[in-house]
Amino acid sequence: MSDSQALTAAFLGLLEGLTEFIPVSSTGHILLAGHFLGFQSPGRAFEVMIQLGAILAILGVYGHRLWTLFTSAPRDPKARRFILAVLVAFLPAVIVGVLAHDFIKTVLFETPMLIAVNLVLGGIVLLWVDRLAIAPRYTDAEQFPLLMALKIGVIQCLAMIPGVSRSGATIVGALALGADKRSAAEFSFYLSMPTMVGAFAYDLMKNRDILNGAALTDIVIGFICAFLAAVVVVRWLLGYVSRNGYALFGWWRIIVGSLSIIALLVFG
Repeated sequence: MSDSQALTAAFLGLLEGLTEFIPVSSTGHILLAGHFLGFQSPGRAFEVMIQLGAILAILGVYGHRLWTLFTSAPRDPKARRFILAVLVAFLPAVIVGVLAHDFIKTVLFETPMLIAVNLVLGGIVLLWVDRLAIAPRYTDAEQFPLLMALKIGVIQCLAMIPGVSRSGATIVGALALGADKRSAAEFSFYLSMPTMVGAFAYDLMKNRDILNGAALTDIVIGFICAFLAAVVVVRWLLGYVSRNGYALFGWWRIIVGSLSIIALLVFG
C-alpha cells in the first residue's frame, strides 16, 4: 500500500467523522472527494464500513447514558418505550436497504453529479426548515411517540440516495414533526447506531469475497480517523445547534455542491 493511498484513506476517514453527524451528507462528501482524488474501493465497501468508526464515537460519548438506558429497561417503561421507538425508526431502513442495496451501490454511488445536486437541494431545504417558526411539541428525544419515530425512520430512507444526508433527513423530519433542534439531533444520534451497524454488517457480508488486504488496510485507517474526528463533532454538535440552528450546514451544502457541479462540468 502506497503512502499516498494511506493518506487518502486517512483524509476520507477524517472527512467521514467530521460530517457523519452533521446534516451535510458524509457519504456524499467522501464519494465526491474520492472521485476527484481517484480513490476506488472494492464494492464501495470503504465508504460504508468506515462509518462504524463514527458510530463508536457515539458509544464513547454516550456510553454511560446507553448503559443506564439498557440496565433500567427491565423495570422502567419509559426506557423500554424509547428503545422500541429507535427500533421502530430503524425498521424502514432495514427493508429498503436490503431491497435496494445493489442499485444504491452500483448506480447511485457512481453518479457524482446526482450527489452534488442533492447537496445543493438539501442545503436549500435545510435553510428553509431552519427558518420556519414551528413551536416545538417535543424537547426530549426519549419522549417521541412511536408513530413519530416510524415517520422519522421512513424519512431516513431518503438518505440512501447519496448527497441527501442521513442525519439531515432525520433531523429535518423530526423538526417538521414537532421536535426542537436539540432533541431532533439527539434522536438522530441514537438512530444512527442501529442503522450504521446494520449497514456495516450487511455490506461486510455482501463484499466479504472481494475485500483484499489493501482494501482492509484502507478501511482500518479510515475507521480510526473517522472515530477520532467524530468524537470531537459529537461533543460539540448538540450545544451548537441548540444555540445557532442549522443554517451553517445548509450554506455549507450549497457551497460544496455548487463547487462540485462546476468541477464536474469542467473536469468530468
